[in-house]
Amino acid sequence: MTAASTPKGERRRQALVAAAAQLLVEGGFDAVRHRAVAERAALPLASTTYYFSSLEDLITAAVEHNAREELAAGRARLADLSEQHRSTDAVIELLLDLLLGVDSRHGGVEPVLLRYERLVGSPRRPYLAPLMREMAVELQELLAEIFYRSGVEVGAERLTELVALVDGAVVNALIESDPDPRGVARRMLRTQLS
Repeated sequence: MTAASTPKGERRRQALVAAAAQLLVEGGFDAVRHRAVAERAALPLASTTYYFSSLEDLITAAVEHNAREELAAGRARLADLSEQHRSTDAVIELLLDLLLGVDSRHGGVEPVLLRYERLVGSPRRPYLAPLMREMAVELQELLAEIFYRSGVEVGAERLTELVALVDGAVVNALIESDPDPRGVARRMLRTQLS
């Protein structure tokens, strides 16, 4: 048994992942550095290279950590939905939480901008491609289930269009320095789903 596979080792590894995930959310890919992660986790600098074979391995674990937490939160909210008709606004807010992040609820550009910078920046990191594809499939399945449980029939192609609509609305809002990109996406979705 290696130190990394002991309960203490696993706790340390998870502390590093959580620290890297926080840094990723706060400052994007450039914020995830060995020293910053070790400091945030309050662990020795050498622990990052002991528990992770490379910075790419650590970044991948951080991206997966964030994605899995968001999907779990979405699934928990979905479990609260009864299989009856939900208001269009309730469905829209749940979709926006999953697509833009819960932090976007409070308005402002920064959380949305950081999220889109991460999404757009991920293709520059080919090692993330398999994980990004896997997470995209799980997100699509969850979004489809939300529509189903809300009594709204949406096929796979239409779902893809709605996600693209949100992405386009948000990017345009960011380009135009709109202070509420979530509000812009909300209005577009409301028009499409009404």
